[in-house]
Amino acid sequence: MASNGAARIFSLLATIVRVVCSVIAAVIVVYAVFVLFEANPRNGLVQFAADWRNTFGWFTKDLFTPSDPKIAEAINAGLAALVWVVLGSLVSKLIVRLTPTSKAKA
Repeated sequence: MASNGAARIFSLLATIVRVVCSVIAAVIVVYAVFVLFEANPRNGLVQFAADWRNTFGWFTKDLFTPSDPKIAEAINAGLAALVWVVLGSLVSKLIVRLTPTSKAKA
């Protein structure tokens, strides 16, 4: 019989995964907004967001190449953020699904 503690640990782990992926996505979206509104690239907050985009969203760099580079970067960064949200949701659901269940005694 699985303990209630194991279920809590799995639930906590799923929540942590979902929150971490959501935070990554949020920072990437903030970066996309900075790009669209032409924020000062020398600003510390803009650099921080750009670093996160480059670290966690590299897989969508130059994926789409519309004629306007601002639109291109915003679309590509937005897609990276969407991937992180979906990934976090799928992984957290998998963790919950893998949670040991207690077996009823016959």
